[in-house]
Amino acid sequence: MSGTVKYEMMILLTEEFNDSELKTWAFNYAKILQNLSASEISVISRGKRDLAYWINNQKKGSFIQINFSAMPKYLGKFTGDLKFDTNVLRFLILNKKS
Repeated sequence: MSGTVKYEMMILLTEEFNDSELKTWAFNYAKILQNLSASEISVISRGKRDLAYWINNQKKGSFIQINFSAMPKYLGKFTGDLKFDTNVLRFLILNKKS
């Protein structure tokens, strides 16, 4: 597909998830990406870690990495979904240079 860009996204979630809930959450967002015509989607759990500082009264968080290729015009809708998800403490989307 021409016009697609490779992205790497890191998401910091609250620590309340167990492993199966975390997997379900991540794959739901992978499905959203797929519905937005993203491809080459891979989801990697980076585990629970202590945070350097408190974020929304949380001292620990679960990290999820999602790599995907998508057209830039669809990122706005996707980031909007992430911003309104109360389980998401922080997220960062980087453009991967090939």
